Formats: sequence, structure tokens, C-alpha cells
Amino acid sequence: MPSILERLQAKLSDRYSIERELGQGGMATVFLATDVRHEREVAIKVLHPELSASIGGERFEREIKLAARLQHPHILGLYDSGETDNLLYYVMPFVKGESLRDRLDREGQLPIDDAVQIALEVADALGHAHAQGVVHRDIKPENILLSGGHALVADFGIARAATEAGGHKLTQTGMAVGTPVYMAPEQSVGDPVGPTTDLYSLGCVLYEMLVGEPPFLAKSAQALMARHAMEAVPSVRVVRNTVPEEVEDTIFAAMAKVPADRPQSAAQFAEMLGMPLGATANRRSAIRHTASRRVPTGFTRSYEVEALPPPWWRKPWALAAMAVVLVAGGYLGWKAFAGSRSAVLSPAEAALKRRVAVLYFSASDSALGPIADGLTEGLISSLRAAKLDVVSRNGVLPFRGTEIPVDSIASLLQVGTLVHGSVLQESTDRVRVTFWLTDAYGNDQGRRDNFVVARDSLLVAGDKVAEEASRKLREHLGGTIELAETQARAGNQEAFVLFQRGEKARNDGEQLRLTDPARAAPVLGQADSLLARAAEADPAWADPLIVRGEVALQRAALADRGEMLPLIQAGMGYAVEALGRDPTSARALALKGAANYAAWRVTPPDQAAVRAGLLDSAEAQLLAATQADNSLAAGYATLSNIYYERKDVGIAYRMALNAYTADKYLSNSAAVLNRLFFSSYDTEQFLEARRWCNEGYLRFPGNPTFTQCSLFLMLTPDATRDVPEAWRMLARLDSVNANRPEQARAYQNRLGRILVGGAIGKRTTGVASPLADSARRVLLGARADRSIDPGRELPGYEAVVRAQMGDFDEAIALLKEYVASNPDHSFNVGGNVHWWWRDIRSRPDFLALLARRG
Repeated sequence: MPSILERLQAKLSDRYSIERELGQGGMATVFLATDVRHEREVAIKVLHPELSASIGGERFEREIKLAARLQHPHILGLYDSGETDNLLYYVMPFVKGESLRDRLDREGQLPIDDAVQIALEVADALGHAHAQGVVHRDIKPENILLSGGHALVADFGIARAATEAGGHKLTQTGMAVGTPVYMAPEQSVGDPVGPTTDLYSLGCVLYEMLVGEPPFLAKSAQALMARHAMEAVPSVRVVRNTVPEEVEDTIFAAMAKVPADRPQSAAQFAEMLGMPLGATANRRSAIRHTASRRVPTGFTRSYEVEALPPPWWRKPWALAAMAVVLVAGGYLGWKAFAGSRSAVLSPAEAALKRRVAVLYFSASDSALGPIADGLTEGLISSLRAAKLDVVSRNGVLPFRGTEIPVDSIASLLQVGTLVHGSVLQESTDRVRVTFWLTDAYGNDQGRRDNFVVARDSLLVAGDKVAEEASRKLREHLGGTIELAETQARAGNQEAFVLFQRGEKARNDGEQLRLTDPARAAPVLGQADSLLARAAEADPAWADPLIVRGEVALQRAALADRGEMLPLIQAGMGYAVEALGRDPTSARALALKGAANYAAWRVTPPDQAAVRAGLLDSAEAQLLAATQADNSLAAGYATLSNIYYERKDVGIAYRMALNAYTADKYLSNSAAVLNRLFFSSYDTEQFLEARRWCNEGYLRFPGNPTFTQCSLFLMLTPDATRDVPEAWRMLARLDSVNANRPEQARAYQNRLGRILVGGAIGKRTTGVASPLADSARRVLLGARADRSIDPGRELPGYEAVVRAQMGDFDEAIALLKEYVASNPDHSFNVGGNVHWWWRDIRSRPDFLALLARRG
């Protein structure tokens, strides 16, 4: 008889070019193929013939539809499914990575923080699926794929389909529904399963990642199931004593024999490991531990526990027993611990401890405020130049002058050590500077250091603070911290004080720019005046001119269009003057490039030669600046904008990633995340796009961009039609736009409705949506006149949606309207026509538009 590969090649050749077998599992065989229509690699999983026969096409379709609804950054999506030649199959993205099984076979034991991060990401995926009523039933290393340093869970719905088909019959023929090595006791005997069943399996997988083998092994499936049901879970720390106790406790709890004794949700599982679900897209080195038996100094979590019935490990009798142990052993344990605290830290704890935030120093009166700010920012610069992992100024600036608890700040910034400081008026002519270190929970790490300096010799205070703080950090963190030599220094006290006052006003203006733009402009004007006086007071010092130029560009962004260019030209002038004072300044060169880019943005399109020259100059200057100083996050961010404008999306993505890596707290980091999203989206890297969309929403839930991106993702070829979710996203978009001006609010609502129409009406695998007429009514209701859409951008977005629906004539008509108002628009991305237009790119009327617009 023909092989499965031959049967698939014969039946699916019009849709997929099937190349070779990738591997086999207990339920399916996987083949590598190319999606002919979309020109992308896919993996096709074909259920074994006996399983296909038992499940049947109707049940398979019903279950696969449930699984296809799951859209999550840690769930491998589904492109397609069907039945051909009595074979049931489904199509997924081909992940160019490896499975967790491959990595375990190669490495055995995984690093602790890697294992915990993978477990947390799988828990994220399970939490999302459980909320939709979907239980996986077959969590194992083979179903966890690793790509780009992150986990993707595959095969949702298949085990359920097999169970619904009569799993006991399959078991009688030797095929287990689920995998006995990771199977919960209730699943092995056919009892009802739920979320805790998946968490049991995840506990088994976490055990194997840490120990190098599963918790139970046996010669037969029956013996293995009996061990799961009857034997205690072996200790992880007996094999590997560096594993934190709370990680072992999480495994024990997840693998409790009785489902009611386990964590009742993925959120509880993650909470036991010390990280709320969805707290961050990358949890590596951010694991926090309660360590109740190891840290008797208030090292506790800062967030509230879910209000659910307490499982056994939280019940009063268990807590009372633990308290007795603590009282009996506390004193001796503390004495032993106090002398060698760092020795008991796990690698994840040590990495977190080494990540530092310098909080803005407090001041005893407003006159000392600029000095406190200057000392803070100077210390941040010195420690970052020493290659210490220090949060940037932009990261700590939002907490300046606030009373947010230390543990909350540490959690938000993902740091383990914080530097605090104060500046106090000691006498008429002297000030006292005090600084100290705490851990992430506010516990002091040693004595407080302080020194007194004359108020007229504050120039030496910055160096003194940097020197003493580096000494304390060296004692606390270990290793050598070498401070870079001071690159720029005021020549006199007057210039220094004026500069610090100007920087403080600039910080105030920057915070207002994001919350109250009308009040920001005069504050930035005050900053400009102070910086001008500082530059005049010290004719050799470049820093006041650089900051004055940056302030000019900030002011231009707030100004009316007619006032923008003079401010941009002023910023360019300050950059040139600063380079005259310090020709080696990468920051001044970056300012020059940023000013040229800003000038390009406000130059009318009909001045094509002028615009081209400005953009070329900006690119060259910013490239030179970032090559001279690879920490210039703002320079990378502007370069990303330039390359995106040039339609070189791959380089735009890399530059945005450089910016985000150098400083994720950049003042325009929301724009950088938006660039990362659309660069991925435009190049059909939809998993990456979903990752950046989610990270943007986690960091900026009030920014409409990161609700819009969820709607854009609903237009992708692999997205499942989910009408209620589309309308829910529109409601969320309207909510975050509620306080915006009326015109902006109306525009955002109309754009959102267009995207909802697309989500409802887009074709799936070339088949028209059954709701296409409803989608068309939504689109007609979303149209707007120039009072709402002065740039006539909405017809372009509707054209996108119409093309996905198959309304090609309407799409072309809308595109003609759009390009009439946007003559410089390009339909290309990286030299190719954008995937949006794939279905109409061969039409003569589209080719005519393409030839005219490029």
C-alpha cells in the first residue's frame, strides 16, 4: 500500500508541497511541507490511521476548532486542518528550533532559571487555554517547542479528541491517550480531568528539566501508572541541592495525588514559583523566592494571593508545623545564614541581585533638588559605563518623588539591588550626602555611608558618590567594578549648578509631556534658559549644549507645525556648537542626526531632493554615533524609523531591537515596541509580532497601539475567526481612547471598526466568510469624512480588509481614493509587495497603481 507520505502528496499537492517526514509520536507523524499559496514552511501532523478511524472527521473537526481559537504567544497556532484519504491532519507553523525533548536529550539537566522560565511560559499557555475551557491532556517535552529562547506548546485538542472517541478502547489496543511518564493518576484510570491534570504533567516536566530524568520510571505502562498513584515524589534537592526549596515545593504541590490538593490554576502554580502570570515576556533572572526557611528577614512576595480555597500547603496546621520548625531552628539557622548569605543564592537569585536600580536621591528642600537629581544621574551614568547591569535614567525617572513601595519598584524594574540617597542641608554652607543599598524588599544591605561637602564645591560630590557607591556595590555583589574616567566635567561651580537645574526642569517637562503637554512647553522653555546660562558660564563644556539641543527637539514635538522647523534648526545649531567643543562626542553627533531626521519629517513631500539629503545625512550621522557608543538607545530608535521609512524592514527591526536591548525604558519605548510589532507583522513573523504586541500591552495598557495590534493580528492568515473577541477588543480600544480629543477618538473608533470588519469577514484558506455580509455592513458604517479622517488614511485600511475578504474591485477603488491623498505611499516591504496585497497583486488595475506609486 502507498505510504502516508505518498497518500498526502497525492491528495494535497495543490495546497502543500510535502517534502519529508520529520518524526513520529504516539499519536501522529509529522511532515515538513511548503504552503504553496502563502510560500511558507509548515509542519503537517497526520494522526495514525487507527486513531483517525476511531476519532472520525466530525469529532476531529469539532475539537480542532476549539484548539484553533487559542491565540497566545506561548501556544503554537493552527493554520489549517482536514481529512483526506481517511487521514486526519492539521497544519501548524514550522518552528525552526528544537523541542524540549531534543534539548533534554542533549543537555540532561537544564540551568535552573531556564527550567523555571520554560515552566512559567508553559503555565502561561495553559492558563490561557484553561480559561477557554480547553485542557491539553498531554503535556510532555515532545509537545513543548523552543524557539528564540521561548517555549511554545503544541497539540492542543488532540488528546481530548482521542479521549472523546473512547480512550479506553484505544488503550486496550496499546495506544495510551496521554503519556504515562507524565500522566496524572486520575487521567490514567479514566476519571474526569481538568486544569490540575495539566499542572501535574507540568510538574513532572519541571522535575525532569532540573534532575535530568522523569520522577517515575517503570518497565510497563501499568507499573508506571501505579507509581504515579502510590509513591511519593522523589526529592529534587537530594539530586541537585542548588534548586531553591520553593521550586521543589511547587513540584511536590503540582504532583499531589489528589487534584484538590494541587494548585488549582496556572496562576497559582506560577505564584508558587514567585512570578505572577503575564508579569513579563522574559522572566529569565527575575525569579523571586519566599524562601521562608532560608531568609528570616522579610524576604516575602509583594503581591496578593488569589482568593481561592487554600490547598494543603497553606492550611493552618501546615503553617503551624512550619512555625515550630522555624522557632526551633531559627537562631542557629540565622547565625549560619548571616555569615554566608551569597553562598546559598541560586543562579537566578544571584543574577537578579546583580541587577541594580539607582533611585532618585531625595532632597531636604527644593533648592537642593537639582543637586540630588544630578548626583543620581551621574551615578547611573558612571555605573552603566562600568558595564554594571543598571537600569537607565528613563527607567527610574517615573518613580522620582513618588512614595511607591520599594518592593513594587523592584518588581516593575526586575531588579534585586537598589541604591538610595538623600541630600540634606547640614549648615548654611555645607550639605550632607547619604546613600545606602537595599534588597528588592527594602531590607538594608549594610551600613549607610555619608559625607559632608561644601556647597560651593559640589563638583567633587558626584565623583565621591560614584566612588563610594561602587565600593559598596563591590562588597555587596562581589567582583570588580571599575568606574570609567569622567568624560565631561564643568569647569566651574556656577555652570554645574545651572546645568543640574536645567536637567531637573527637563526631567519635569519630560514627565509632563507624556501626561499634560500644555504644561510641558513652558517647563521645557525654562530648562532651555537654564541650560543656555550653563553653556555660557563654561564655554568649553559641551553637555549643556547637547541637552539644550535635545530639549529643542522635545519642544518641537509639542509645537504647532509652523513653529517646528525653527526649533529643529536650533537643535541642529546646538549639536554643531557642541561638536565644536567636543569633536569626539557621540551623543552630540546623534543629536545632529536626530535633528536632520526631525527636519525630514516636517519638510513637504514636493521637496524630494531636500528630503532625500536630510534622510541620508541623518542615517550617516546616527550610524557613526552608535558605532562610537553602542549604548545610544535613542540613536538606534531613530535609525529604526529611518530604515522603516526606506522599507528596509529587516534592518529596521534589528535597530529597534538594539534600542530596546540598550534601554527598554527609553522615553519612546512604546514607539520602539510598536516598530518591533509592525516590522514582524509586515514580514509575516506573526509569532514574533504577537510577542511584541503582548509585551507592549503589559507595559503600556493605556496606549491604544497595543490594543489595535491585537485587531491587526486577527487579519493574519493563521488567525481564527473570533467575533466576540474582536468586538471586545474594540470596546477596549474605545475605553483607552476615552480621554483623547473628539476627532482622535472618532478616528480610532472608525479604524477599530474597520479591523473588526476584517476579523469577521476575512476568507479562510480561500473560502469566503459565512459572515461576509455582516462584515460589509460594519465596514460601511465605519466610513468617515475629512472632519474625522483629514489624511484619508481610512480608505487604505478598508482596502486592506476588502482584499482579505475577496472584495477585490472594492479594494482597488478604495486604494485609488487612498493614494490620491497619499501620493508617496509604497505598497512594497523589503522589495516585495506586502502580504496584504498578495491576492490582488497580479490584477492589471493594481499593477497600474504599483507602477505609479512604487
